[in-house]
Amino acid sequence: MFEKIRRIISCRKELFLVLSVLLLVCFGVGGVFAAQRTQPTPLTPVGEKLKARYEAMLNALKAEIMKSLPKLDEGKFKAFHEAREAIKLAKKNGYQKDEWEWAMTKEYLAARAIVRDIEPFLASDKLDAKLVKAAVLAHATPQGLAEFAQESKEKEALVEELLSDTALMKQMLEAGGAQFGKYGRAMEIYREIQKASPRAKEGMFQRLALAIALEHAVPIKQKNAEMDTNAPAYVDPVKRYLHYEKAYLDGELDPAFKYLTVWEYRKVVDFINDAPDEILAWGRQMLRNYRPDIVYDPDYQWRYVRIARTDVKYGLENVKYDFPMLNEYQNIPKDGGVCGRIAFFGRFILRSFGIPTWGVTQVGHAALSHWTPDGWVTNFSAGWQWAFWDREETEESPRSGIDFYLETQARRHQDEYFKVLRAQWISRILGEQPFNDRTDVEGGIWSRVAHCMMVVLARKPVESSTINKEELKPIEPPDVEEKPFVNNAGIIVVPAATFSNSSGPCIVMKSFLGGKQIHCSGGFNAEYEVEVPKAGKYAMRARVVTLQEGQRFLITANGEKTALEVAVPYTVGMWQFTEPVQLSLKQGKNIIRLALKEGSRGVSIKDFMLIPME
Repeated sequence: MFEKIRRIISCRKELFLVLSVLLLVCFGVGGVFAAQRTQPTPLTPVGEKLKARYEAMLNALKAEIMKSLPKLDEGKFKAFHEAREAIKLAKKNGYQKDEWEWAMTKEYLAARAIVRDIEPFLASDKLDAKLVKAAVLAHATPQGLAEFAQESKEKEALVEELLSDTALMKQMLEAGGAQFGKYGRAMEIYREIQKASPRAKEGMFQRLALAIALEHAVPIKQKNAEMDTNAPAYVDPVKRYLHYEKAYLDGELDPAFKYLTVWEYRKVVDFINDAPDEILAWGRQMLRNYRPDIVYDPDYQWRYVRIARTDVKYGLENVKYDFPMLNEYQNIPKDGGVCGRIAFFGRFILRSFGIPTWGVTQVGHAALSHWTPDGWVTNFSAGWQWAFWDREETEESPRSGIDFYLETQARRHQDEYFKVLRAQWISRILGEQPFNDRTDVEGGIWSRVAHCMMVVLARKPVESSTINKEELKPIEPPDVEEKPFVNNAGIIVVPAATFSNSSGPCIVMKSFLGGKQIHCSGGFNAEYEVEVPKAGKYAMRARVVTLQEGQRFLITANGEKTALEVAVPYTVGMWQFTEPVQLSLKQGKNIIRLALKEGSRGVSIKDFMLIPME
């Protein structure tokens, strides 16, 4: 089948074009795929009135807030500035361990001194109603809100609904706010999701709905198969919500999914998650079929993502064979790639199972990071200090890995993290330049306070967690002993894990189909002892899963000198039977030898059937 498909591909891209694209991906060049920042929309007379109204709201709130702010002694920031200079020097010198640790400690001590004076103010929620409304107005801008609200009375009402709901605005801001300040569109998506699903109004599903609304406030381009020209150009946020809701209710997602915060859900559904819903579903089913042991791996650092290490071959030589009718995330394990494709596939498979991820780029390299119950970790990476993210699809770019990791550590203290947020809100309301570790910008004074508060919180031990780690144990199929049997149709079914002797690479694992299955590669060789009720000719067919082309079985029965060579089909991660091969078997005990030819890549086998031909 796939040989025919390959013959119809008459317009393959030249290899140097493929190389160019992959190198751009690998080196993290963001402008290639950057989101277009739209120009202001001209306002109608109604829009001008709305803008004036929103400006008056913001100015009045700003004046009230400024009266309540404590004075900060900028002289106390001298030590902080010196620490930041030490950090810059340590970066320049290549993060030498002693120098780097000394600089980070110096920053912590300076931050703690600053926080000591201001922390009581930041711990109070007395100003929250004013702060969150002013912060939303400042982030959205009166112009931006007016552009949205002038389109219809319904949209104007949505803005009014948002600005009158302190709790919702606070929840939005706690999660980072609407992408590029598009609060009107975020509110519209949020209500559309809640109309589509009553579950989206409370608990984990409400958090998920809000996360999708905030992220999809700026449309996310969908990565479709090259030949799927009729597919939607952008991810549908309502369908994306319904996809994850159903997947969770069906028990397909990671057990931790229900515990995630809105901010963490955003890292599941943001612009990196550009696969169509059906491809996300394929990713989950593929891994459950092909490598169930990776699905129930107790090591959260490598659960799910290990497949990117074991089955994405490093190299560019086969990328030209990508099938245009397959999605890129299906082609990557088939044809491999360099660091960019490996990282993309790793992020994809994690998000398929509902694990938050953050893109990691390094100089000349692409990697990934993701959530675990014990904190965020990196894969395929030299470490946080070498990481950054400069692509423009997200408002937080450019950002250093150190700063992102610092935020993840500080956010583990959920209640206390509001101290950071309040300083950030004040900074935004005052129009300060934000602190940015990636670009070495210290920012305004309140932005520096927020960073200092984050530094202090990040070093604080986590005393308790809302997550019940007993519930995070992977969903593992039951352990069932198997043996060959004859089914009602008279077919002999031989489970793949019931071999008596074997050699070569092979893993026996519990199967989501029940019982066990094996995963093997070139050089595997095993014997199966099979009782046959009647001598004669039998058609042998194996039930297999593959992610690549070109694997071949070698089969013999009862010591025959010449092995039958059988092509293993490329199944794109789904279960499929091999073409039948004829064996002559005797009554009673038979020894069938099944081998995987040298050079073959991974094949998962559930069982094989012996079908009487007479």
